[in-house]
Amino acid sequence: MKQIKGPILLIVIGFLMIFVFTSCENEQNRVRDREISSVKDTINNESDLSEESFIKDKENESEVKPESSPLTIRDISSVELVKELKIGWNLGNTLDATGGGALLNTEMSWGNPATKEEMIITVKEAGFNVIRIPVSWGNHLGPEPEYTIHTVWLDRVNEVVDYAIDNELYVILNMHHEEWHFPSYDNLEKAEFILTKVWTQIAERFKDYDEHLIFEGMNEPRMKDTPQEWNGGNAEARDVINQLNLSFVETIRNSEGNNPYRHLMIPTYAASSDPKIWKDFVVPNDDKVIVSIHAYTPYHFALNKSGTTEWNTENANDTRDIDNLMRNLYDSFVIKGQPVILGEFGAMDKDNLEARVSWSEYYIQKATEKGIPCIWWDNGAFVGSGELFGLLDRRKLEWQHPEIVEALMKGLE
Repeated sequence: MKQIKGPILLIVIGFLMIFVFTSCENEQNRVRDREISSVKDTINNESDLSEESFIKDKENESEVKPESSPLTIRDISSVELVKELKIGWNLGNTLDATGGGALLNTEMSWGNPATKEEMIITVKEAGFNVIRIPVSWGNHLGPEPEYTIHTVWLDRVNEVVDYAIDNELYVILNMHHEEWHFPSYDNLEKAEFILTKVWTQIAERFKDYDEHLIFEGMNEPRMKDTPQEWNGGNAEARDVINQLNLSFVETIRNSEGNNPYRHLMIPTYAASSDPKIWKDFVVPNDDKVIVSIHAYTPYHFALNKSGTTEWNTENANDTRDIDNLMRNLYDSFVIKGQPVILGEFGAMDKDNLEARVSWSEYYIQKATEKGIPCIWWDNGAFVGSGELFGLLDRRKLEWQHPEIVEALMKGLE
């Protein structure tokens, strides 16, 4: 036999080793496949989770889309909603107070106690079915550009809103005493940005509330600290307010939950009751928008501290201003299918209870005839030299002037 030389011998040995290793690996693979098959059979027998069904289930999962929250708000027009509002009461000088820094102390900074549910129940038991909750947000915002509402403040506002909602009352939630929305073209971009940022957050927090919660975009926007502040402003100011009102409506409509169907209130310049100012007022094309007007009428009796203390139903000179107010609101808005709410009204205390009682009944009677709900401005003030519009003693839970409350309710009849 011929001797195999060294290199050839090494090649032969290499082939033999590859053959042995390959055979071993194939055997190991066959064993592994049998084990996997056995495990699959066990799973199939115990839980019916075959590979095919598993893949099918995953495919089905990918096809399932998360359902949006169902609407919990009635799709009715504001004309219909306003018919359900009888008469309201303002929680004034409370959540809209601006003293006490940025924390919850602001609620008590103007002399009123912290709001409790018992107060709201007392208001309801007297016959009111609307609570307007004025809120100042400016001192409770984080830095630009986010302007994030402080959580503790938003939670507190939410808590007070729930006091009324839980007692089946309608609530009007607004922006009050804000210093950033001066109505000028120079300030429009910034004001619109802040308004949109803040209302987006409010809308998100309350998105699941039904039609019992109404949003009011601004309170008496005006040219503050100018000679024109309470005299109708100018064309520029009125145009800016129209643009801010539209931005408010669009912000709420573009938010989630029930907000595309939420009822919204928008003010004229300074929420003025002067029909001459209304000529520039633009109401967005939306059947869930309500005009917000404030009217302490007649001015010299109801609001002017140096004015008269006398008012008599039998005197045409006394009743004329109220008659004209209601007629103008009806002819300018209501008869055209545009609902109105008198978000603030009242007659301050000048130690003239009898006249105020007579005025209260007449005012509500005339407003009711025209389908206009009214909300008394109660700032909790009973003594001092300020504007004394207080009706409810919130500490004692007693009406300081029950005769006025009775007259308001009688005016609804």
